[in-house]
Amino acid sequence: MTGMLLLSCLMFLLPIEPCRTLCQAASKSKQKVSAKPHGICDGVCMDNSHCSQPCPPDTEGTMGFACRKKKWHKITDTCRTLNAFNIFEGDSYSVQPFGENIKVNTYAGKSETIADMLMQRCPADLSCVLRNIQKSPRLPGNIAFIVQLLHNISTVLLTDIDEAKMQSYSTMANHILNSKSISNWTFIPERNSSCVLLQSVNSFARKLFLNKDAIDISDVFIHTMGTIVSGNNTGKNFTFSMRVNDTNNEITGRVLISRDELRKMPFPSQVVSIAFPTLGAILEASLLENVTVNGLVLSVILPKELKRISLIFEKISKSEEKRTQCVGWHSLESRWDQQACEIIQDNAHQAVCRCRPSKLFTSFSILMSPHILENPILTYITYIGLGISICSLILCLSIEALVWSQVTKTEISYLRHVCIANIAATLLMADVWFIVASFLSGPLTHHSGCVAATFFVHFFYLSVFFWMLAKALLILYGILIVFHTLSKSALVASLFSVGYGCPLVIAVITVAVTEPSKGYLRPDACWLNWDMTKALLAFVVPALAIVVVNLITVTLVIVKTQRAVIGSSMFQEVRAIVRISKNIAILTPLLGLTWGFGIATVINDSSLAFHIIFSLLNAFQGFFILVFGTILDPKIREALKSRVTSAKWSSRISENISSEFSCHPTKGPS
Repeated sequence: MTGMLLLSCLMFLLPIEPCRTLCQAASKSKQKVSAKPHGICDGVCMDNSHCSQPCPPDTEGTMGFACRKKKWHKITDTCRTLNAFNIFEGDSYSVQPFGENIKVNTYAGKSETIADMLMQRCPADLSCVLRNIQKSPRLPGNIAFIVQLLHNISTVLLTDIDEAKMQSYSTMANHILNSKSISNWTFIPERNSSCVLLQSVNSFARKLFLNKDAIDISDVFIHTMGTIVSGNNTGKNFTFSMRVNDTNNEITGRVLISRDELRKMPFPSQVVSIAFPTLGAILEASLLENVTVNGLVLSVILPKELKRISLIFEKISKSEEKRTQCVGWHSLESRWDQQACEIIQDNAHQAVCRCRPSKLFTSFSILMSPHILENPILTYITYIGLGISICSLILCLSIEALVWSQVTKTEISYLRHVCIANIAATLLMADVWFIVASFLSGPLTHHSGCVAATFFVHFFYLSVFFWMLAKALLILYGILIVFHTLSKSALVASLFSVGYGCPLVIAVITVAVTEPSKGYLRPDACWLNWDMTKALLAFVVPALAIVVVNLITVTLVIVKTQRAVIGSSMFQEVRAIVRISKNIAILTPLLGLTWGFGIATVINDSSLAFHIIFSLLNAFQGFFILVFGTILDPKIREALKSRVTSAKWSSRISENISSEFSCHPTKGPS
């Protein structure tokens, strides 16, 4: 028994975040690889010393070496022949100086102009770079360049991805997935390059739109199949047969969807699966010690209704001494997940796995976090909380409408209830649009619908904050400005300008600036983009700034309440503490102070604890507004009681009147 674990499957069920954890672990093992240098480093080789050498003629970049055991070993290599000038068909293939419009060693920023140029030159099928990519040597620098290009294409293209574009995209990926390039992946300085490739291919495939016809795009090192399935199908399977090394021997992998699962489909949906024979070797499965991938790597993209699929893998190394383990890819933590799949059958030739894919809706914490944190706990909190909040806000607005004439007799009470009613109304609309946006998110996203949903979510949540700011300013106006007063109409106009005017300006400018360059939306959700344009800051910055202002307002209220009881008796001080606590409890949800926890999700967006606290406090905000802003208000309770009493009194009067004027039969003359 060798004790070696053999990973036999990998499923990409959701778009992948950058794989920092995986690649940091991978870098430790990759740095152990040595190779004969192209040049000789100057100076004496002393352990742990480093040097760099220029690349061979006709290439650009440098090679980095480290001294180990008195020998120079190559550890990095950025040698490349491809650049922004010679990648397009018809351009000279000779190396030209790199311009400032491309940074090969980054996956964002100005390097996106290459993808933009690609969209301009061959938007129909992306084919104008294929010839030069396919004939380029598979140097580490060229691999990094192509990975970057694939990432940018998957980010820029959000819709209209058809079979022709997928074919070109697969051809580019196939070139760097070639088995002859595996050793060169070792020397790419950006250790997360393989992870970015996984993210990009999977993200691009999720946006693929299928017509009625199935697709079958087969390259040597990447094979894509897709079809439309429905509840009427008797079952569906994808069978892949691919070479995993330089021999002619092929191994197979199959994706099976049972008839019982397909019956759960309410309407026809698409299924896409991708097979990779060399991806396991490129990743090196370095998160676990002494682990190798012993089969094809499969990416499966399913509609959310499908909960179980089966995968059959033929083994590369057919040895009964090696223990097999079915795993799935954890897109959040960037690791192999043993709980995603289980082994149903295992022998020397093949393994049968049952896996449980899931497509979670967007959790509430996405509103502040730069990245999506997919977790069932967050999903349940978000949708249970939003459901309760929506019902609470409807009840809150109903109560306000019922008692409006009785609780708005003075100017200050009128303005206060205007703020509360608009906070409840805008939060209700924001929550409804948030749910709409969640249903629109996914591989079959309609871009225009997603843009519209994101705009309204952005606008209404900003309106919530600006109406909270308006209420805080109203409180400050009452505390600080005693002798100078404005007219009621001027105050109402100011409140509506702040509550709706400011957020409308911000939302319109955001979509106008970022949408022309396709940088408004996230690639995996209907919400403001972060990686490309930082459009999310158009929500985070105003929201957190308003939270700070409102926190100052609450502090002034507390200070003023304390000053009123200085030198008072113990009983009065206790009453003051109770009053302060009540003010804090009432003002916290009405002024949105719970959103302050969003700072934690921005700074440490990977911490589940912060996301849970943030989601709990804010998903239930509508309920808190009902309780602290409406039910606990003594004037509203008194008005409700008065309405109930008046209704009973009116009912009694109507009964008395009807009995007094009812007709009684009289006996007529005989």
